[in-house]
Amino acid sequence: MSRVIETQDINKTYKMGSEIIQALKSVSISVDRGEYVAFMGPSGSGKSTLMNIIGCLDSPTAGSYVLAGKDVSDMSENELADIRNKEIGFVFQTFNLLPRASCLDNVALPLVYAGFSKAERSEMAFKALDNVGLGERTKHRPNELSGGQRQRVAIARALVNNPSIILADEPTGNLDSKTSHDIMELFHELHAKGNTIIMVTHEDDIAHYAHRIVRLRDGLVETDTINPNPTRGVPAHA
Repeated sequence: MSRVIETQDINKTYKMGSEIIQALKSVSISVDRGEYVAFMGPSGSGKSTLMNIIGCLDSPTAGSYVLAGKDVSDMSENELADIRNKEIGFVFQTFNLLPRASCLDNVALPLVYAGFSKAERSEMAFKALDNVGLGERTKHRPNELSGGQRQRVAIARALVNNPSIILADEPTGNLDSKTSHDIMELFHELHAKGNTIIMVTHEDDIAHYAHRIVRLRDGLVETDTINPNPTRGVPAHA
């Protein structure tokens, strides 16, 4: 199986006033294409910093990061933006949808930056919405949808340009238990189709949908384990 992510001794330090904060300390991690991984850890563990570096939203202070065969450690802002748009589909806790745009236009947005024609964008966005069960809601605006439907639109937008990785940051953080389960079932289906998924969560029950769980603490990888029994079916608390 080909490797899609490889970090080697990643360090990240921030300066806050006169204080130096070391968010990550020598983190080495690899993810193969088609894996389904959860990054877990308490607040301040470094999981969000690691997600930002893997998502090319930030660069490491030291160490190397190879994404889909390209070393992105020292790329410029423009180069990072380009590889981010081509290789990574983001799903956020707050959905990050444009309120006045239709579902179709929201999903097509990454394709504008990628240079596709309007006809191509519409066709690809419709297909992505149809894949998440919203083929009949293309003209709806976000405020006409439930929270779960909005997250499905966000997932369709993440999938639209066929990225190397889907990066989901607390994807069920704003959803009730039943809707959370529905969204996690959708991630299961996407993984079964061959998508690589990395999910950041602080919730144990959500992390257990993943096939591998990486726990961070104080900027270090504490444990990296295969989950032998990923959650399927309705969770007990739903």
